[in-house]
Amino acid sequence: MTLAKIRIVPAPAPTKGDEVEQALYEVRKKIYPRAVSGIFARWRWTIMLITQVVFYGLPWVTWNGRQAVLFDLAARKFYLFGAVLWPQDVIYLTVLLVLSALSLFLFTAVAGRLWCGYSCPQTVYTEIFLWIERKIEGERLARIRLDAAEMSLEKFVIKALKHTAWGTLALWTGFTFVGYFTPIKTLGMEFFTATLGPWQTFWILFYGFATYGNAGWMREQVCKYMCPYARFQSVMFDRDTLVITYDAERGEPRGSRNKKSDARTLGLGDCVDCGICVQVCPTGIDIRNGLQYECIGCAACIDGCDQVMDRMGYPKGLIRYDTSAGLEQHLSFRQKAKRVLRPRTLFYAGLLLAIAAALVTSLALRKTLKVDVLRDRASLAREAAPGIIENVYRLQIMNTGETPHSYRIGVTGLPGAAVVGVEGPVEIPGATTQSVPLRVRVAESAGQPGVNKIEFTVGAVDDPQLAVVEKSTFIIPR
Repeated sequence: MTLAKIRIVPAPAPTKGDEVEQALYEVRKKIYPRAVSGIFARWRWTIMLITQVVFYGLPWVTWNGRQAVLFDLAARKFYLFGAVLWPQDVIYLTVLLVLSALSLFLFTAVAGRLWCGYSCPQTVYTEIFLWIERKIEGERLARIRLDAAEMSLEKFVIKALKHTAWGTLALWTGFTFVGYFTPIKTLGMEFFTATLGPWQTFWILFYGFATYGNAGWMREQVCKYMCPYARFQSVMFDRDTLVITYDAERGEPRGSRNKKSDARTLGLGDCVDCGICVQVCPTGIDIRNGLQYECIGCAACIDGCDQVMDRMGYPKGLIRYDTSAGLEQHLSFRQKAKRVLRPRTLFYAGLLLAIAAALVTSLALRKTLKVDVLRDRASLAREAAPGIIENVYRLQIMNTGETPHSYRIGVTGLPGAAVVGVEGPVEIPGATTQSVPLRVRVAESAGQPGVNKIEFTVGAVDDPQLAVVEKSTFIIPR
């Protein structure tokens, strides 16, 4: 047996005419979502209306003569209705972020991308911008024809009107956003008198431009390529997660037909292959190809398909919320509902409730008085009189509530210790920090030479429960 000799001939170099240009990125095809109505569209608009009323209206709500919700970075104070949070309360912000993450995990494990489809700012503002676009340019086919037409005075006016409406809403959104960090009434006066500071101007324009660009131009690109949630959502899904699904067993083989014809006789499923589910999708996917990471869970395809099923006289639910297990095993609604309470969701829910309860308890028991004791390091100890030793301190007393209080300062730990330099109770207004210099005197024989432990007691005169004890040291020279 002999091996045939194989002669390798190098491929000829490509000529100029044979060169093929390969794009590294897919060219975006503009999506023209079709308007849709139905139960999920009504739910989506209801939730959007609530979130936007809260966002745009909350900065104008007053509380105790000030803005109810204000994150005053310059003064390092966060006002949340009756609560005033200081930099020392950053733990509460951390807990809120943890609660938000756990809530997202729980909702995703139960019913997929509910946040993306109904509450995400990108989805909400894209939907609002699309609504403006429909009102000005018309429905889907009218917008396609307008974009395909040559530029004319009519087209220019329509486009200019749309972008003016978009820009106005975007600037209003940026103004409202900055109003959470700068008192919005002051911001409004400065805006109308053209006296805005450089930072306020920058952030209004920046946030307004981001809203205009993301919701008006980029739209689904943000969800598909910029948002990381679409990439890791699959790790939070399982076979019992409610997701938007197409019932291929019922719908296939798909095909068009007359309304009066019998689909079974024609050998067809319930899907009439109308493409409505694709036309209404804001990300332009075909849900009939299975669950895709681009799907934001808005359920527009469900509403669109149900309308077609109604017209054809077929049962609704060809596209519906279902689970992988429910679709394969034909589970009833009750059987699927029972599977909601599974180890993953119970763990998320239990952890969420435990942390939320701890947060509420901590806020309820939180004292509005904080005290820091600082020693005067320039003079650790000195003899104020024969046999009398004196140490100098500075107390940072923080009234984190909005009610003014008078505080009495005392010291314990050494026999005969007395506070000198403070005449009577110290008056501190609400939401204010005050530095109180004082001296502590004791007899030289009251303690051991070296470092002795003492405690400062700061208590409100009008509220015995409002008191703080802070440890410190007293030095007696050797």
